[in-house]
Amino acid sequence: MATVGIIIRTKDRPHFLTRALRSITSQTYADWEAYVVNDGGDPAAVLSVVDALDAEDRAKVTILDHPTSLGRWPSANAGVNAGSTPYLVLHDDDDTWAPTFLETSAAYLDAHPLAPGVVSRCEIVWEERRDDADGNPELVETGREIFQERLPDPLLGPTLLFNRFVPIGFLYRRSLHDEVGLYNESLAVVGDWDFNLKIMSRWALTWLDGPPLAFWHQRPAAGGADGNSVIGAGNDHEKYDALVRDAALRQYVGEHGLGLVLYLTKFIDQRFVDVENGLRRDILSGQSGVATAYRLKEKALSKLPWRTRR
Repeated sequence: MATVGIIIRTKDRPHFLTRALRSITSQTYADWEAYVVNDGGDPAAVLSVVDALDAEDRAKVTILDHPTSLGRWPSANAGVNAGSTPYLVLHDDDDTWAPTFLETSAAYLDAHPLAPGVVSRCEIVWEERRDDADGNPELVETGREIFQERLPDPLLGPTLLFNRFVPIGFLYRRSLHDEVGLYNESLAVVGDWDFNLKIMSRWALTWLDGPPLAFWHQRPAAGGADGNSVIGAGNDHEKYDALVRDAALRQYVGEHGLGLVLYLTKFIDQRFVDVENGLRRDILSGQSGVATAYRLKEKALSKLPWRTRR
């Protein structure tokens, strides 16, 4: 049995899958196995990409085909349930790692047996798709920006506003699923944020020392199969963000009653809601760089008075 299980969700994006597998097979750490979850895409295209690997790497990769698309989080759970490795990580098909990501992350968890997981700082890679003279897709980098550079650690408080790290940078212990459950399959998006909140409400996380080892690729102008969920599924993000919050509120009220919550709502300024929703729309519509928009949101929210205007 390998130590690290890598879950790759994909659908009709062979050019991204090829790059993702190159990111995995280039790791300096070899004790891994990967599960490519083909969520309703062309099975032949996925098989062709995987079969192009060297024999040693090909033997470590299992393909799970869904005849019809089940969605992001059922696909993630299919990968979780397919193996039994003690460590897990979600590697989205359009993201990449530095060659030492697995080696550094696994070494940290080996050395810290009480740590639930560890997070690499993430660098956003701006890119756009261009076709070469033969019509073959090429991904051209247009810039880079470190995500959440000023956050001292991946802390619960800031994460209550929005997700502070993405799956590509998070190596965690399989045992967490025994404690907090699998990814919430009722959520079309933000399942990683929901999972992270459950973990961080019980345990502290930390950044790996050193430079970013995980790369979150963003294509603001892309749509269709080439799009990013954080941009392309903007309405879904706003909807399911609200549903996660509402479920947590109902749980709290069910255990503690309405008293404190009802009292505190008197002091929440409507401008907080307006700023939050407006900046989220900018982020998800691709009108602002993701990292830049997140910083603007934090700055704006920090200036709001926590009292009701009359």
